Amino acid sequence: MPLRYPSARLRTARGRAIRQLVALCSLALPLGASAAAPAAEMVRIPGGSTVIGSDRSRPDEGPAFSATLPAFELDRTPVTVAAFAAFVKQQRYVTEAERLGSGAVMTFGTGQWRLVAGADWRRPLGPKSDAAVSDHPVTQVSWNDASAFCAAAGKRLPSELEFEYAARGGGQSSEPVLMKNGRYRANVWTGVFPLLNNAKDGYAGTSPVGAFGRDALGLSDMAGNVWEWTSDWYRPYAERALPWPAGQAGEKVQRGGSFLCDANFCSGFRPTARGHASPDSSHLHVGFRCARTVGAS
Repeated sequence: MPLRYPSARLRTARGRAIRQLVALCSLALPLGASAAAPAAEMVRIPGGSTVIGSDRSRPDEGPAFSATLPAFELDRTPVTVAAFAAFVKQQRYVTEAERLGSGAVMTFGTGQWRLVAGADWRRPLGPKSDAAVSDHPVTQVSWNDASAFCAAAGKRLPSELEFEYAARGGGQSSEPVLMKNGRYRANVWTGVFPLLNNAKDGYAGTSPVGAFGRDALGLSDMAGNVWEWTSDWYRPYAERALPWPAGQAGEKVQRGGSFLCDANFCSGFRPTARGHASPDSSHLHVGFRCARTVGAS
């Protein structure tokens, strides 16, 4: 359904809002001094049982079911621009956005997505924009790019069940705490989507990883900042145990929501929310973190 707003109230502010958003996003995305990227710190997530999904939300989030997960390790934060730059240099890696020549960017003010020539992980908004900040999550990376990064580090992408279990604090909570003591605890859209992001949380674009602190498990940015790729194909939960047909096209699941998520429209920052996109696609608001099976070297 298209987004509709009271035009008489908002039309006069539209041009100014768009200019403000572009300026704010530029402030959020100039590349800082590049530094050697240390090995990502990982958090051990104890195994346990939890409810996955919801019967009271969007259709693809249900039906809810019980799951028991073994212990695993998860990166404390999303992978940063600096860490990805080190990987690219070491592996001489070229991302899919670079090979295809474009990345997906949302037009602030309209909410429309378009492919922008030259948009990639170095300059997520396009070649004429400021470069990405070194301590922000890397974006404009495809599922294939993310998988290659994790594999090079001896890790893997988390499953969507692992991500939800961790986002629930080890299965204990069903909703993220977006505000505490009057302060935002996650990087989400604040204002009127998609016309005005007033950046009351401090950021109109991505934020430094860990800027909003850690949760009870010691993880950061499990809600908001950027959507994160998982290992799973997007399909109904009832089909999750079936093998994916060889050669069949599909989309991969993303979790966590992003700085573009508004409570009234996206609300992707909820632990049960499922995003999805084709494995070769790259977006302004999508990054990743890696996981590792306990005992794997």
